[in-house]
Amino acid sequence: MNAKEFTGEMLGTFILVLFGCGSVAVSVLFGEYAGILQIGIAWGFGVMLAIYLTRHLSCAHLNPAVSISMVVSKRMAIGKLPAYLTAQLLGAFLAGWAIFLLFNPSIEAYEATHGILRGSAESVATAKMFGEYYIQPGGTAVVSMPLAIAAEAFGAFLLVLLIFALTEDCNVGRPSNAMTPVFIGFTVTSVICLVAPLTQAGLNPARDFGPRLVAWITGWGNAAFPDSCGGFFWVYILGPVIGGVVAAFFFLYVFEPLTKKKSACDCDR
Repeated sequence: MNAKEFTGEMLGTFILVLFGCGSVAVSVLFGEYAGILQIGIAWGFGVMLAIYLTRHLSCAHLNPAVSISMVVSKRMAIGKLPAYLTAQLLGAFLAGWAIFLLFNPSIEAYEATHGILRGSAESVATAKMFGEYYIQPGGTAVVSMPLAIAAEAFGAFLLVLLIFALTEDCNVGRPSNAMTPVFIGFTVTSVICLVAPLTQAGLNPARDFGPRLVAWITGWGNAAFPDSCGGFFWVYILGPVIGGVVAAFFFLYVFEPLTKKKSACDCDR
């Protein structure tokens, strides 16, 4: 992997996390979004713009689950994987810092108004601007760790499957290359609307770990992590990777062969 590809993955991940986590911060601090759909749209636009910005530099994976799936499906050499993952994590980490520096005065005012001590269990209310939480104080969703892992894996499965379907020539129904980032953005928005009520819809290990690490460094401490039994890793790191890998195998051994198989009802092309 060369400097061009590293820069593309780092910059693209920075952009998508900045706009996505930024929308969550604006929602929490200022109540400017009416619900999940609006935040999901912001994430979708962030992904779309990040791909348009950087796909001439790298493959614009911007997500370790996507990169690992590309390696599993032999669409990317495994030797590139460490650099891709490092660039994605660095981009997400820098975006987390940008959000903290931009909004910290407002975060402090919010904490003072609501009597929140940063680092306490109650500070999850602000820490969720950085990392995701499947257990939140006062939350109405009942989500166990196994369900949270399944939700993140399923969300990543849908995301990666549709990325493959939207970018592979074997799918004649895919959009043009110029429009592909738009449909990937729509996919992200749709998956967020489905999964976010349960887990906040991480779907991306770098997007979760980079900003979460910033929260840990800047005063949230142990409150930056969702529980004391490794939920951060199992739900938001391993879950999306499992879902992405399953999607890669499903596309490779089920979907792709079916798209190449002629049937009596095929239209002439």
